[in-house]
Amino acid sequence: RAFERHGTRTAARRDYKDFIAANRHWLIPYAAFCTLRDEFGTADFSRWGDYARYDKKAVEAYCRRNSREIAFHCFVQYHLHTQLSEVCAYARSRGVVLKGDLPIGVSRTSADAWIHPRLFHMDSQAGAPPDAFSASGQNWGFPTYDWEHMAQDGYAWWQARMAKMAEYFDAFRIDHILGFFRIWEIPVHAVHGLLGYFNPALPYSADELRGMGFDTAGGRFTVPAPDDRMLGELFGELADEVRTTCMKEGRLLPAYATQRKVAERFPGDDPRRSRLREGLMTLLDDVLFIEDPRRKGFFHPRIAAQSTYMYRTLDPQRRDTFDRLHDDFFYRRHNRFWQESALRKLPVLLSATEMLTCGEDLGMIPDSVPETMHALQILSLEIQRMPKSLGEVFADPARYPYFSVCTTSTHDMNPLRAWWEENRELSERFYREVLGMEGDAPRTCEPWICRRIVDMHLRSPAMLAILPLQDWLATDAALRSPHADRERINIPAAPRYYWRYRMHLTLEELLRQEPFNATLREMIIAGGRR
Repeated sequence: RAFERHGTRTAARRDYKDFIAANRHWLIPYAAFCTLRDEFGTADFSRWGDYARYDKKAVEAYCRRNSREIAFHCFVQYHLHTQLSEVCAYARSRGVVLKGDLPIGVSRTSADAWIHPRLFHMDSQAGAPPDAFSASGQNWGFPTYDWEHMAQDGYAWWQARMAKMAEYFDAFRIDHILGFFRIWEIPVHAVHGLLGYFNPALPYSADELRGMGFDTAGGRFTVPAPDDRMLGELFGELADEVRTTCMKEGRLLPAYATQRKVAERFPGDDPRRSRLREGLMTLLDDVLFIEDPRRKGFFHPRIAAQSTYMYRTLDPQRRDTFDRLHDDFFYRRHNRFWQESALRKLPVLLSATEMLTCGEDLGMIPDSVPETMHALQILSLEIQRMPKSLGEVFADPARYPYFSVCTTSTHDMNPLRAWWEENRELSERFYREVLGMEGDAPRTCEPWICRRIVDMHLRSPAMLAILPLQDWLATDAALRSPHADRERINIPAAPRYYWRYRMHLTLEELLRQEPFNATLREMIIAGGRR
């Protein structure tokens, strides 16, 4: 309605024309993407017929024929730009710094993937190896970057992305900074992250593996080879059905040979279908090595393969050999190689702006990552529940490095109150070892506990302490949410979680809470963060 009423008048304004001129290189193709998406009823551009592949001349002609729709999307972007610019100017005038976010991935059905397909490996998916949050790893579904192609024009796509962010922000977080060293790449036919591998990497050649006692000829160690005992463990009374329907001569039939095919064959929550689907997915995970899709005859050890049935069937000597090559591959073999990979990309990106740079450096961290981040003046992320020192259960905020951002919780984990109730044994240990208390820990994370934890972070040496609203409110019995289990923002292993957290108080209500705001002010001053 605003466009219908004001669109023509807005288009005549000098600042609108300046915005269009400065952003035309991305704005017009993006507006065409939005118009085609609405016309075809899907963002999956592979279903757009003649427009499935981006062609500049064809798109320009399409824009001329659909000028009204294109103008609408430009109008929307212009107002988003002016509104965010006003917010940033107001914040800076009040001494408030806005910190932006640089997600590591882009959707495979995005305008970027449509316009610049050669910048991405569309036959793969980005994700993360298994961790405490997801035993089967994480599959984010994003295509991975073709860094070699990006390097040909000096990473222009990244530089443009950074320059646009710098219009609004003074600091930014690089999501999953490890992705600039190496990304966890998962074949497009897989569902679980367990079938992924690092890219770039230095996989073992078939000859190397043969010399270590692993002859991969004929798919040995790289293709699931279940016996009757394994089928019984996975499928129980359904084992015979799997053997006769899904297999031939000890191998899965082509119709069941990938996790995507299995998911399509057995959809829904019916108990029988679920048992078959999950069992077949686990069966497909049961390999020791994964062949590199771009270098035939070279193999990556499957991460955490010690949990596979195939590993259990190895003799003790070969188990020891696999353990050594697995540990060498994931923790030593690539250290300098990945550092060199990051140093080809990150300096170019960082030089594009003057924003303060923070990196989310969680997960399997090679030794070269902290030294590279320090050399490039990138702040690390420190989380008490995710210590970086071997053998620690909880990190000590008093020992955080200065060049860091510390936080009580991230968007990918439970805030303090829900975390306290996640694992009774862990909260008991925290109560005794970190808080120094005796006796049984309270069943819930009481306000005084939350305040103690917040205080630790405010008093830490970290340059920045950035805490979630939920954990600030948790320090006040009257203001905290009635439902701790509704405070979580995201579950990274569940891509359809939809970031469902909503504040239970309005900003106006918070502004009126004078005792609470006074307490926060006192805590911040006491922590030396005035």
